[in-house]
Amino acid sequence: MSDLHVVATIPAKPGSEDTVRDGLSALAAESRKEEGCISYEVFESAAVAGTFVTVEVWTGQEAVDAHMKSPHFQAALGTFGEHLAGAPAIHPLKPVS
Repeated sequence: MSDLHVVATIPAKPGSEDTVRDGLSALAAESRKEEGCISYEVFESAAVAGTFVTVEVWTGQEAVDAHMKSPHFQAALGTFGEHLAGAPAIHPLKPVS
């Protein structure tokens, strides 16, 4: 089984960037401790203000599914979910070649 790469874009409401940034930083720290998490990085777009991007590598879909159900993921959504300008766009990636 090969690793599963996932990219998510998360748009913050104007004025809520700090709340979303802090929430994503805390989420990343907890997610890195999960079994099945190979890496979990958070970036802020230099091209689109208020847009955050996570770049994640997991051992497989089961690990991603467990992550989405984890208490810290659910808590993060509750903490900063109302500060989002829209739903996160989650992109599981597959290799081209």
